[in-house]
Amino acid sequence: MLYFARWKVAAILGVILLGVLLSLPNLFPRTAIPSWLPSRQVSLGLDLRGGSYLLLEVDLSAVARERLEGLADGARTRLRQANIGYVALQPEPAANRLVLRLRDAGQQQAALTALRELANPVPVGAGATAPDVEMASQPDGSITATLSEAALRARASGAVEQSVEIVRRRIDETGVSEAQIARQGSSRILVQLPGLEDPNRIKELLGRTARMTFRLVDDSANTSAPVPPPGVEFLNGEAPGERYAVRRRIEVDGANLTDARAGQDGRNGQWVVNFSFDSVGTRRFAEITRQNTGRPFAVVLDNKVITAPRINEPITGGRGQISGNFTAATANDLAVLLRAGALPAPLTVVEERTVGPELGADAIRAGLISLGVGAAFVFLYMGLAYGLLGWMANIALFVNLLLMLAALSVLQATITLPGIAGVVLTLGTALDANILINERIREEARQGKPPVNALELGFSKASGTILDSNLTNLIAMACLYGFGSGPVRGFAVTVAIGTIVSMWTATTLVRLFVATWYRSRRPKTLPV
Repeated sequence: MLYFARWKVAAILGVILLGVLLSLPNLFPRTAIPSWLPSRQVSLGLDLRGGSYLLLEVDLSAVARERLEGLADGARTRLRQANIGYVALQPEPAANRLVLRLRDAGQQQAALTALRELANPVPVGAGATAPDVEMASQPDGSITATLSEAALRARASGAVEQSVEIVRRRIDETGVSEAQIARQGSSRILVQLPGLEDPNRIKELLGRTARMTFRLVDDSANTSAPVPPPGVEFLNGEAPGERYAVRRRIEVDGANLTDARAGQDGRNGQWVVNFSFDSVGTRRFAEITRQNTGRPFAVVLDNKVITAPRINEPITGGRGQISGNFTAATANDLAVLLRAGALPAPLTVVEERTVGPELGADAIRAGLISLGVGAAFVFLYMGLAYGLLGWMANIALFVNLLLMLAALSVLQATITLPGIAGVVLTLGTALDANILINERIREEARQGKPPVNALELGFSKASGTILDSNLTNLIAMACLYGFGSGPVRGFAVTVAIGTIVSMWTATTLVRLFVATWYRSRRPKTLPV
């Protein structure tokens, strides 16, 4: 009890010093800290700093629809190569399936073999995979290709995860700092933009899929016809009433872009977007322009033709230019979207909130007042109830708050009002351990035990109770974190960190204080 090895004392002081160093960056603005100096800070949430809150939902039906359209294009190609005639080939997104009927029912097995090659493997658990398409046939030559449940789940999960990453890249490109982007539920994305009061531009950027493709225009198709020919679709252009007959086959995908920058055309001064391809896109772009010289080549963005220039000569350098009715702002926004990549499915804003900085400042002020008042009452109670040992516990409580701030800084946590409530709650619960120890010491002293024995028994006998009570608290916080979301998780993390730190300060730090005091004073009675 009265002996602490030097290395233990050094380790305890080292932990406190490390906590001080990790907490110091929070006293300075980010711009005042040199970039070469490693530092992490606690960020303020929307309810404290002000800003915008967006809840986006991924249109998962579009993911299945895109897969079915790709399956239909692949089926046309495979059946044509195998000389298998068919009619009424069309995707049915509502039923997640593709249907067709063969002209000759005797070719059914050959058709099924060709269509099965279009299936992609998807994980089904335990390391096993299965085709994402289930085939069924009827005696009359009808064939149905249905997307499996495992395929729908895998594609939905992949689409949401990919959307989170693309949303993060798009927001980073706009220069908004400290944005919080996280998946929420099975199909939603939470976006928090501290300090941003007008999210309209961000909403416009996030609301566009930005799927850019390069496709050939079918000059022979009649754009005034009610139904396009097979393998062709009618798309609107930039000008009112402008319509193009564009082939469904994608010749070059925007995923092969490596860069896109807004600029001005040196010939007429109009704003354009200059882009460049990777090696795969460069090779494919060169092949298409070489084989289709003299034909119009459409640049399609989100099912709208931006421009459809005629190919005058092969383009082999892997660079191009998109022209249209751009302004400086719209050209820059399009470049941002192309650099960040296309969303796998459209996003819809289902909830939007904006918190002004004045309200955030009021929340900070109220939180600090509650924290200060709570600390003052707790300190006063411990000092009056347990004397010198109570004031030692108060010093340990201050160290507890310091180490909590250090831990949150390392995690680069975002503090919200529930987080402040967790800190205030920790103020009270952190002293539970000290109250148990002090009451046990007082009880042992009343029974006539010598001071050194009373101190030893107080710490040793209370340790089991302290461990049990804090473990139950940690289990409760783990449940809150596992089943909660957003601010509830922040509250759980804050309380859990405070609980772990309080166990260390009560059983180790306070014990060091008491041992140092007792060795130096050797009191006949305990001031408790």
